[in-house]
Amino acid sequence: MPSERPDTLPPPSAEALAASERLKAQIAAEIARAGGWIPFSAYMAQALYSPGLGYYSGGARKFGPGGDFITAPELTPLFGQALAQQIADLFAQSAPRLIEAGAGTGLLAADLLATLAELGAAPERYSILELSGELRERQRETLAARVPELLERVEWLDVLPERFDGVVVANEVLDVMPLELVAWRDGAMFERGVAWRDGAFTWADRPVGGALADAAAALPVVMPSQGEYVSEISLAGRAWIAEWSRRLGRGALLLIDYGYPQREFYLPSRSTGTLICYYRHRAHPDPFFWPGLTDITGFVDFTAMADAAHDAGLDVLGYCDQGNFLLNCGLLERLQLRGPTDKPDYIRAARAAQRLIAPHEMGELFKVLAVGRGIQAPLRGFARGDRTHTL
Repeated sequence: MPSERPDTLPPPSAEALAASERLKAQIAAEIARAGGWIPFSAYMAQALYSPGLGYYSGGARKFGPGGDFITAPELTPLFGQALAQQIADLFAQSAPRLIEAGAGTGLLAADLLATLAELGAAPERYSILELSGELRERQRETLAARVPELLERVEWLDVLPERFDGVVVANEVLDVMPLELVAWRDGAMFERGVAWRDGAFTWADRPVGGALADAAAALPVVMPSQGEYVSEISLAGRAWIAEWSRRLGRGALLLIDYGYPQREFYLPSRSTGTLICYYRHRAHPDPFFWPGLTDITGFVDFTAMADAAHDAGLDVLGYCDQGNFLLNCGLLERLQLRGPTDKPDYIRAARAAQRLIAPHEMGELFKVLAVGRGIQAPLRGFARGDRTHTL
């Protein structure tokens, strides 16, 4: 998606701008308490998740045509219907329980519940991990409207369960976990953080240390001939997967997001990293612009996520692009059920399916990684096109 200058974006309402200014003051105060500098991950955590003001914890509408971006479940029910085929298989090997992390509008939950019930594999419990009270209410409304007969099976969680058997689904969750930024230059590594100067946020570097230094030193970064190389490292994503390993008995995590294996992530051509911001379906590069109103995201290093799972004692069960995964799970068969190919319903569904699976759309950019314990591979979703060898 082409990136725009922040000053060309449509202006928010006065109320939204006032909320953003409150969040700016809050983050500036945190920087002052920390001695004038915080890691970018701390800034990103506040900008996205500060209670009542952060992008995902505030009341702004984020998903769908009226929001800032459209996810696969908003495009078509075919996404959830295909994904349900894989989940039903995994239920048979673990337990009929499902946890969705970050359920957005609730459309994916509705599609999964309906299709799993149709397959005779309705979960005993469908749990949703959601930080936003506004989104929880929207999810409840969606489920009550679309699958009222299954609503009693749904619960909302504030924290991860102590023990869990079943399936965890995380669709576009890893990309919005707080990221560390590292700059390589002049033979040294620096952590890029945030300072507050002259009434504005600004970048500020300091020598990298600790776990971040170890993670950065292990990356296959190829320095450009001039200047510096800046990229992201998701320590939070690695820790989240490791935490699931501690709690998972028999089951699997299905991680769906845009990203690359490590050999493609840290290319010389990506010397400015993958960090990007979204506001009303427009991409821009400045995470300091309207904090709390703008989504901040980065591509996923799937090699790092697979390594974190392996190091924590989980098995890597499969990795492939979203297009192959959905085709393996029967997306085209589901599309054919839409009826005659010349009817408007079928044409709309076919166009949406094209966006999900075409290599120049979401089919190649998005990947699916499955990790778990006590699960026999190969899985249905990776029967063709498995790229685990590229991790």
